[in-house]
Amino acid sequence: MNTAFIGLDYIVDIMHPSGKIAGSAKHAAERDIISKANRALAFAKQQGWLSILVKVGFTAGFPDLPKQSAMFGRAQEFGALELGQAGTEFHPDLASELADMVIVKPRVSAFYSTNLEAALRARRIERVVVAGVSSAWAVQSTVRDAHDRDYQVWVLEDACAAVNQEEHQSSMQLLTRIAKIITVDDLESL
Repeated sequence: MNTAFIGLDYIVDIMHPSGKIAGSAKHAAERDIISKANRALAFAKQQGWLSILVKVGFTAGFPDLPKQSAMFGRAQEFGALELGQAGTEFHPDLASELADMVIVKPRVSAFYSTNLEAALRARRIERVVVAGVSSAWAVQSTVRDAHDRDYQVWVLEDACAAVNQEEHQSSMQLLTRIAKIITVDDLESL
């Protein structure tokens, strides 16, 4: 089955201790998700899967920032998520060079106003393997959108993080209705 790996928001501002809105940094470090994401990227490369890293970001000066958004509205005030700045760079330990492409998204879901679906359709992808930060937001939103676009969806549970373990587990539980929840070890044993 044609498969793609999609890694979400492994960026400094969101999940590195120096990030400006890094509420998931501690949980991500405790779970060692970057090393697991690197394993997933390497496995995808070895299998010939399409590998996509997705990051949220807004144009310099924030003209496209949804100021009314409860989630993104204060990003400019914090100086967060501005493209071209250190905060929207991938985590320094992420093997981002293994990705076939990078997509910038302007909202929570990787499908919203991006070329993600076009890339998946061009490669006739039938299954997506999703991982990232945050389990409760970007992962859930992207998984739900992928499901509704008729992809088979797997979530790499141990390559995801949230604000805390409780929020992460709750998100994974919800997603069991529309996705297969697996680990990187499960993936590598296919």
